[in-house]
Amino acid sequence: MDNLSKYLPTCINSGTFLTAYTLNALQQRINKETIVLPICSLGTSSSDLKTLAPLVLPPLYHEAMDPALKREVLSRIQWCFPFCEGTSQRADFRGNFEIVELPPNQPPANGNAEIVAFSVDTAVEEHGPHLPLMTDTLQSYAVLTQLARSFPQLSLAPPVEYGHLTWGLPFGLSIDLTAPLLTRYVTGFTNAILRWLQPRALYVVDVHGSVVHRNAIKDGLQKSDCNHFTFRWLHEPLVEYAAKRGDQHAGGVETALIGLINDKLIDPRWWPAQLVELAEKQMTLETALELSNNLPRFFQYVEAHHSNGIVGDIMNFSRVDANLMMQKMIQTASKDVLALL
Repeated sequence: MDNLSKYLPTCINSGTFLTAYTLNALQQRINKETIVLPICSLGTSSSDLKTLAPLVLPPLYHEAMDPALKREVLSRIQWCFPFCEGTSQRADFRGNFEIVELPPNQPPANGNAEIVAFSVDTAVEEHGPHLPLMTDTLQSYAVLTQLARSFPQLSLAPPVEYGHLTWGLPFGLSIDLTAPLLTRYVTGFTNAILRWLQPRALYVVDVHGSVVHRNAIKDGLQKSDCNHFTFRWLHEPLVEYAAKRGDQHAGGVETALIGLINDKLIDPRWWPAQLVELAEKQMTLETALELSNNLPRFFQYVEAHHSNGIVGDIMNFSRVDANLMMQKMIQTASKDVLALL
């Protein structure tokens, strides 16, 4: 894909790419607009993707999938999206969801990157009424962009925007790949990056908190042809501010970080205007963990309690320092890159 600055959103609930929208904003459009899932090449322009439909999902890449993997990934996505089978929202969905395959491109003639960096995050994952679906990817690339400024040897590749999740499924507009599928896709994507850019090393990151997700990424990297890589969960230095305070998903920590990256990526109709309602309808981390192994029960709980998609503590916002948290992530990542060099 071409320049990432043309792909990553700069304003909430705007543009063609669906991941720039909030759960609530999409719920108002989902039955009115055509949604397209593109399958394209690493070299496909984001401008070409924008012409496909009013709302476009992150692409899957030809180069990362063999025919069997493509069939299985598409089957899984159709089970999840736009609403998971088994939810009342799925039964009520009347919109149009299409898969569009674009012609594959040839890799560039010469690749000369020393280190290539990319994230593997769950970009199609609800983050409550006030944050965009791709909240995790935005955090990862905020760190990677800063690294690229500090280390000229580092080049950025497009993100992998599908992964393993559970908490998003009861709310809808979230896509989960099983761990085995994610491992296979990461292996294919990694090998494609090696062919296209011919780097000496890879730096792979994520923000998403799932241990299953992280282990699947590491398995995929280890099964690839890459012999020199580092993987980092970027929220690792933030555990004391997030997980230890029960603030894991779309709460105070992530709201603070997205506000630091670009405050136009938070919906002002909800934040901070409806802070009390956000807090009233959030779900505790303990409840989410208890329900995670029983999806039908999770679906029922969310519908019965009108939960808003936050799993954590939005009030934790007043107890965190976004600049400090970002610097901790950048410092950790900088040490990783220095070690790779």
